[in-house]
Amino acid sequence: MRLGIIGLPQSGKTTIFNALTRGDRPVGTMAGGGRFEVHTGVVNVPDRRVDKLSAMFDPRKTIYAQVTYADIAGVEAGAGRSGFSGPLLNQLTQMDGFLHVARVFDDPKVPHVAGSVDAARDVATIDTEFLLNDMLAVERKLERLAQEAKGGKVKDKALAQHEEALFTKLRDTLAAETPLRDIELTAAEEQLLRGYGLLTRKPVILVLNIGEKQEDPDAILKYPHRTSVVVALQGHLEMEIAQLSSEDAAAFLAEYGIAEAGLSRVIRLSYDLLGLESFFTVGEDEVRAWTVRRGAFAPQAAGEIHTDMEHGFIRAEIVSYDDLIECGGLSQARSKGKLRLEGKEYVVKDGDILNIRFSPPANR
Repeated sequence: MRLGIIGLPQSGKTTIFNALTRGDRPVGTMAGGGRFEVHTGVVNVPDRRVDKLSAMFDPRKTIYAQVTYADIAGVEAGAGRSGFSGPLLNQLTQMDGFLHVARVFDDPKVPHVAGSVDAARDVATIDTEFLLNDMLAVERKLERLAQEAKGGKVKDKALAQHEEALFTKLRDTLAAETPLRDIELTAAEEQLLRGYGLLTRKPVILVLNIGEKQEDPDAILKYPHRTSVVVALQGHLEMEIAQLSSEDAAAFLAEYGIAEAGLSRVIRLSYDLLGLESFFTVGEDEVRAWTVRRGAFAPQAAGEIHTDMEHGFIRAEIVSYDDLIECGGLSQARSKGKLRLEGKEYVVKDGDILNIRFSPPANR
């Protein structure tokens, strides 16, 4: 999972990046001048289930699921009117979703680029740039379709008609200043749009970067869009917590009345928003968490481990995490009938422990 951290300059993107990745990048600097910079950090997904499984199996290695955060500078007002630069657009389209940081805190030492703090205005500014960029891409596609039809170069008329209808719908949606993630698309339409990387289709976690005072995000800003969620984070405080040991961090959170660290909270929201879940593989060599899309079948989960496992999939031996913990081990789960064999049509559930039976390719 790869999430891009975006927002206007001086909104606190790097502060949030440091809080999530336990990094120490300098804050308060600006790229500006049309330049862009990308800094990435890979972090383990906190999961108490992995900790318990590791304690049960005492493996040589324990591997958590991971998420990559990319701090993307260079998204400013007006950037989308003529299209984002190639390198910047390439970075944005690669993201599975965005953490859109909007400034709520007021600090005279850090002047706002617009002269005043207004989260709703700032969010609308970035949203508009993404809408304009998508509109350019959609209109270019419609122009190509029209030219191909006029020049008699259409090889598949049915496909061309479907594409024209779809991109016309997208153009009308964007013209109404509505992000594309707000409209329902069929599975066939989703397939046609693969590879286009339209920015307003991507899920968004809107991070309201508040000051020292706890605030209700609903009281600050309404953001009624699909595959979107709003969360308020005390960015500077969360960055300080991220530099502490686990024991000191727990004491710090208790002192400030914070129920959950920002890292865990944002990752949990990210998983839910992107429709992701975790399954596990266990053994003496390794306990590992894997990420798969919700609703994935067993062969698809096997493919996350290795492509050979998906292609040669036979059966999956499965036990739920709760059943395994309750039974106390794999042998006990098997004796109590909690360990079962499932075929290709089995839909993997969050927390499943999988052991894949597969037939290796003959040429290997």
